[in-house]
Amino acid sequence: MADIKYYDVILKPVITEKSMNGMAAKEYTFLVHPEANKSQIKEAVEKMFEGTKVERVNTMNCKGKEKRRGTVVGTTAKTKKAIVKLTEDSKDIEIYAGL
Repeated sequence: MADIKYYDVILKPVITEKSMNGMAAKEYTFLVHPEANKSQIKEAVEKMFEGTKVERVNTMNCKGKEKRRGTVVGTTAKTKKAIVKLTEDSKDIEIYAGL
């Protein structure tokens, strides 16, 4: 397991219709470092966003898609997503999609 600092764990938020609907229930979706575990993700969210308390973390590994360019076949990079559920008394996370 690699020594990952808390500021390297969260790569970017996932901005989709499904993830935006989850924000009403204080569930936030992030792309995270592929080698990060749940406790590292929890620590990173609590340190990066002041006033937040994490209730639970669900993670999923997404394999890369197969892509073709002519006769050459390759795959895109695999990713890891984390869905972070905050407690009821914690502050909301402000995520803007550059609107």
